[in-house]
Parts: sequence; C-alpha cells; structure tokens
Amino acid sequence: MTATSASTPSPTPSAPSTSSGSSAATSPAASTAAPVGRRAADACTRLRADAVRNRERILLAAREAIVEHGPEAPLDDIARRAGVGNATLYRHFPDRHSLLFHVMLYVNERIVEQAEQTLKTVDDPFEALCRMVLASAEERVGGLCPMLGFGIDPEDPQLVASRERMHRVTQQIVDRAHESGALRADIGSGDLLVAVARLTQPVPGTQEDRRSDMTEMARRHLQVFLDGLRTPPRSPLPGRASNLADFKDGFCAPAATRSTSATRSTAANRSGTAPRSSGGHGPGGGPTPDRR
Repeated sequence: MTATSASTPSPTPSAPSTSSGSSAATSPAASTAAPVGRRAADACTRLRADAVRNRERILLAAREAIVEHGPEAPLDDIARRAGVGNATLYRHFPDRHSLLFHVMLYVNERIVEQAEQTLKTVDDPFEALCRMVLASAEERVGGLCPMLGFGIDPEDPQLVASRERMHRVTQQIVDRAHESGALRADIGSGDLLVAVARLTQPVPGTQEDRRSDMTEMARRHLQVFLDGLRTPPRSPLPGRASNLADFKDGFCAPAATRSTSATRSTAANRSGTAPRSSGGHGPGGGPTPDRR
C-alpha cells in the first residue's frame, strides 16, 4: 500500500441531493446551526459581562458598608446595597475573608491605576501629587484599614504585587514634585500615606444623615494638608520624613503595628478564639471572619 492510498479515506455514502443538486448539509435545519451557535456565544458573553458588573457592584457596596460599619458589616446588607441576591454574592466571594481580601486588592488597584494615569496626563508635578491624594480619599482608604486585623495575609503574592505597584507610582509622583521645587524637601512619600489614611477615617459618632458628607470633609482636610506641603515651608517639622520603606502595607499601618495585628488574628483563628479589638482607629482586631 502506498502512502497515498493509506491516507485516502474510505468512501462514505454520499448525502442525498436536493432538487438543486446541493447536499443535505445545506438544508434549512443545518443552515440554522451557525446562527444558533452565535446566539449561544452572545448569551455567554452577556453573562460574563453581567458577572463582571455584579462583582464590581459587590466590591463597591462592600467598601461603603465596611467604611460605615467596619469589617463586621453584614453580608446580607452588602448584597442589598449591590442590588444582587445573597447567592450571587457568595458565588463571587464564598466567605467574608474572601470578600475583605478582594475589597482591599480592588481599592489598591483603583488608586494605582488612577495614579499611573495622572502621571501620563498631568504635566504639573504638584498637581499630579494633589490628584493622587484626593483620589485616594475618594476610595475611603482610612475606613478600610481595620480590615488588616481580620486575618488577611499581608504577604499574599497578589497584595505584595499590588503594594509594590502603589509604592512605585507614589514614589515617582513624589520625586517629580520634589524635582520641580514645589514640594517641601522635608516631606517623604510615607508622609502622604499616613496623612491619607488618617484624614479619611470615619469620625466616631457621626450621625447617620451626615455620613454622605464624610468624603467632602476628608477633601477639605486633605486640601489643608496639601497646601501645607508647598514650598516655601511656613515652619520646620518635628522628627524625620517618612518613606515607603517604613511601611509594609499599601496605605494603612506601620509595619510593626500591622504585623502584630496580623499575628494576633492568625493565632486567634488557629485557636478558634476571636481576636480582641485594639480600639481607636487604624488596624485592629475583630471577630473571626464568618458568613453572615
């Protein structure tokens, strides 16, 4: 047997011909297969787009609920705010720990993306710095710091990569502002992170009907802070400038504080007991994550 004959398929019965001489492959039933396939593909695309939108709605709703009520915010309330059912929330985030982790990652990435865009589009270095600081305020980062006490691993590879991106773009913005002569020399990039985290924390005892004003209040105080960063300085600052090397987290806690909190939470999770709250503001302990 030759190679040609070996590769030649055996004869198959020919398809019955239609009156026009074409095969049954072009019959009406067969001709509808392609449109049906396209409709199915379009439906899958719409479902995927809906899933992406639902996920983002949940993350945004969770951010607001956490700022108002802390990491213990009921998941039922978060689903209601997002306009989705509980089943949809749990499909994306199977438990509270997963949701908190992805909220932190989501907020970090939003800040980084806005800062990187600012570097590309804003020529004035000090204006770029101001925009980055105010964009961080829009993300309510101060109100999210307590999540660090809920057993989130600060050395998770995704968080580490996100944190490194944030540090890199922040340092670029600060360096440009220093080089322009507009930013006072005794201010470091770490000073910005601390100020943003502290000035965007919710004010204890704020009345329910005033919570919507909190972002505007944070902008006011941050603007006063930003005005104080301009040269020439009005007065000397005590201590030394803080740099990014002083902080392991992207926008909240000094390394020692955050590490202690994370260690306490991890030990509590292993022992089956809930870590105690550190009180006050910033990273603290909290109950073991649950599925409320």
